[in-house]
Amino acid sequence: MKEINDLNLPDNLKYTDDHEWADTSGDVVTIGINDYAQDQLGEIVFVELPEVGDTFSKGDEFGSVESVKAVSEIYIPISGEVVGINEDLEDAPELVNESCYEGGWLIKVKPEDTAELDGLMDKAAYLAMLKG
Repeated sequence: MKEINDLNLPDNLKYTDDHEWADTSGDVVTIGINDYAQDQLGEIVFVELPEVGDTFSKGDEFGSVESVKAVSEIYIPISGEVVGINEDLEDAPELVNESCYEGGWLIKVKPEDTAELDGLMDKAAYLAMLKG
């Protein structure tokens, strides 16, 4: 397990208290689980994702990640429609461990209400939450 100060948490992303990340830099929001989550889960062996076109409300479960240790639900940080899924994870779920922000992203969402993004944490707030 990594120490909190050793986590890779990019400054340009937003974070949830359920350990998802969101790249809010464009019209479409890319979502995944962050370095803390993948580190805690250990070796990821399966990822269950929704279908393109599915819609979710903020906080809904949209999929799950299975590791050799446990199965964990993944929650969507914003309301919206899924416009892309990372199909590479079907054959290579380990990408989440190897590159959770690039090759291991999970879904892309067209936000219903961009104001919901204001409720997400920046890196400093997320680190403060982890430290308690």
